[in-house]
Amino acid sequence: MTRIIQISDPHIVPFGQLAYGQVDTAAALGECVATINRMLPEIGPVDMVVVAGDLTDFGTEEEYRRFREIMELLEPPYRAVPGNHDNVSVMRACFSDQPWMVSEGPINWALEFDDLALIGLDSSVPGHAYGYLSEDTLSFLAQTLETQAGKPTIVTLHHPPVLTGIEKMDIQNLRDSAALKAILSGYAGELRLTCGHIHRNIVAPFGAVMCQVGPGVSHAVTMDLREGAPNCLTKEPGGFLLHETRAGIFTHHIPVGHYAGPYLFYPD
Repeated sequence: MTRIIQISDPHIVPFGQLAYGQVDTAAALGECVATINRMLPEIGPVDMVVVAGDLTDFGTEEEYRRFREIMELLEPPYRAVPGNHDNVSVMRACFSDQPWMVSEGPINWALEFDDLALIGLDSSVPGHAYGYLSEDTLSFLAQTLETQAGKPTIVTLHHPPVLTGIEKMDIQNLRDSAALKAILSGYAGELRLTCGHIHRNIVAPFGAVMCQVGPGVSHAVTMDLREGAPNCLTKEPGGFLLHETRAGIFTHHIPVGHYAGPYLFYPD
């Protein structure tokens, strides 16, 4: 059984700053790492952690350095894809020592386990908040899926290709997603599309597959479905997703932090 943890949107800022003047994102990521490490004996071995974009808030070398320092304490290995707050060139340079980092072009990668394949795609567009998959990225995805012979697969990118009802985020979703839908829907095996960006746990259909949006590590986009609602954050508890192969791809939501319990429902 393969287990993949997905964390999304750490938004690490420079030392001494709070994201949006409100959120200590470095402390939140540190607590997320501590939660994962503490829970490993309970949830079983984790094969990989994938970071679904927005590692940083401004895409600076200092922020990526700070991100890596925090993640050094994480026990399982990890990989990442860029989001709209990342800078692909700077991210590539700051992770150039990692075997999964490409030397040029979009930051796309693929990884195979015995019973699962994991594919990371770069949906970032320099200078824009919305997402887009280049022809190179779509070709990489199609060719990678073609070699897998129907193996269960998780495809991870930052920008969801679905409308969530949160207006200010939906205008920043993945543009021109018809080609992605066709490629994923045509895959012969089980496939799950996982994303970040919305900072909320959302499940929605996308063609013939399921799209799973992960919660943010430190804060949420405010749940406001009214037309014209402002773009706001809410200091809800952070969380992450655990994907595992169990007669299919199962997903669990786990909150960040340490909570009282476990207590027996009916103690002797």
